[in-house]
Amino acid sequence: MKISAVAFYPTHKARHTFRATMADDGKIRKQEEDYTGQVDDALPPAVAKATSGKLREAIDGLLPLEKKARIASDAHSTSRLLEAIVQMCFDAKDWDALGEYVTLLTKRRGALKMAVTKMVQKACECLEKAPDKETTLKLIATLRTVTAGKIHVEIERARLTMKLSKMHEADGKISEAAEVLHELQVETYGSMDKKEKVEFILEQMRLSLAKEDHTRTAILAKKVSTRYFEGEETQDLKLKFYGMMKEVALHESNYLDVCKYSRQIFDTPTILADKEAYCKALEATVLYLVLAPFDNEQSDLVARVAEEAKMADVPVYQSLLQGFITEEIMTWSKVEAEYGPTIKANPNFDTAKDDGAKRYDDLRRRVVEHNIRVMSNYYSFITVQRLSELLDLSQDKMEEYLSDLVVKKTVYARIDRPKGVVTFREPRDPTQVMQDWSSEANTLMQLVDRTSHVIQKEMVNAK
Repeated sequence: MKISAVAFYPTHKARHTFRATMADDGKIRKQEEDYTGQVDDALPPAVAKATSGKLREAIDGLLPLEKKARIASDAHSTSRLLEAIVQMCFDAKDWDALGEYVTLLTKRRGALKMAVTKMVQKACECLEKAPDKETTLKLIATLRTVTAGKIHVEIERARLTMKLSKMHEADGKISEAAEVLHELQVETYGSMDKKEKVEFILEQMRLSLAKEDHTRTAILAKKVSTRYFEGEETQDLKLKFYGMMKEVALHESNYLDVCKYSRQIFDTPTILADKEAYCKALEATVLYLVLAPFDNEQSDLVARVAEEAKMADVPVYQSLLQGFITEEIMTWSKVEAEYGPTIKANPNFDTAKDDGAKRYDDLRRRVVEHNIRVMSNYYSFITVQRLSELLDLSQDKMEEYLSDLVVKKTVYARIDRPKGVVTFREPRDPTQVMQDWSSEANTLMQLVDRTSHVIQKEMVNAK
């Protein structure tokens, strides 16, 4: 790694280049001598000897020169020698020798970081041309071992690990692929490009989902800042991220989060440019929005989604959403007849599957809860029998839904079973009633007094 500027000092033979380089032990050392000329002289004969079948003899002949260059902190010359050794092993197709020399040269005393980095990069290039799977796995294992714990080759190690993970996955070993990739903490890598970091984390999330580890997927998702997806160049990563987040939220039946993730997908420029794609995203947004339990956040989101101009392109879902906004009772039989076939066509609402049947039942529950909220606004009290008829439910079911809303404090209600009456008005405190009466009486007397004064004034003016 080059730390400071280069200074040239002319001699009677050649100009020597002096640089400050960093060794593998973290110490910064100044270059003491330039071995460029000696390397230029040594490499051609060594390559010729390796080509003639004397690979190890050729490499052993270069090692003393490598030692001198390394001790003199000549990073450039050392890098050339290490890269040449790797290339000679590759040209000779001696993969065992390649692994052995990479291990040997990495462990040498005072190894220079720049030289080791270039050697590992060269070995990674050779890895792409490995003749078979066994050779590839063996070389990956060697390179991952020599790069372990070394920050200057952390990117190379991460890419090797990704390659190993994909090989495991191709063999059907999903758990092994996930565990290998989870060893990486790429969010701490300062030298890695942000996009590559996100791609690694998304791959970790994908493998976690593949092994049905939804908890780990949610933890990994927190490592990604959603602000990163605001740029147009990250749209594909954004769609991949929110697609996986939808799966996590669906597994937990967190419908409001599914709605939010679907809306993020809808707001992506590439999706908005495709009518079929944005209609599909908008349909999912509406479906999971009406499935979400009623609260202030859900109510606010309903109002905002209803104002979306492109809702006109999905009229069935627009009508469904409007039904939850309007203060009118929605009978389940009518809802099922009008929207049932369209909703059941959605794979996530297939009633033949347990999850789909549950979501369809949840939809009915939301319709009933909407009706109860509407009636609580119009009725002070109502008979149990009439309420059951309006909700199209048995009395036991009606009490179950009503009790659930009361527990959540969505509505206030009390059931008087002996009288068969449901009361929706909360009894007022006597003291508060008296204070309200006193305030209203005082306001009335002030109005009478003001009126009397105006009448007297008119009578005076008339005289």
